[in-house]
Amino acid sequence: MAIRKIPQRKCVGCNTSRDKKELIRVVKNAEGEISVDMTGKKNGRGAYICHDENCLKMAIKAKRLEHAFECQISDEIYERLLQEIKADE
Repeated sequence: MAIRKIPQRKCVGCNTSRDKKELIRVVKNAEGEISVDMTGKKNGRGAYICHDENCLKMAIKAKRLEHAFECQISDEIYERLLQEIKADE
């Protein structure tokens, strides 16, 4: 039986590679709307962040999500990410 590859993605906060299922996906769809994608299956450009509050703080400070999506990110998205991180702890 062949061993399946586990998809790896990089966290925008700490810049470490992890399994895709260990990260939270933030997605920008074709209309330019930014949302948190807990399923990992929404259409659009994705960026990933660890389930760690420190990673989120680093990403906010360096504006890494804004750089990844080339647009402004609302505070609502950051608050939703923080809620998801705290729910997992």
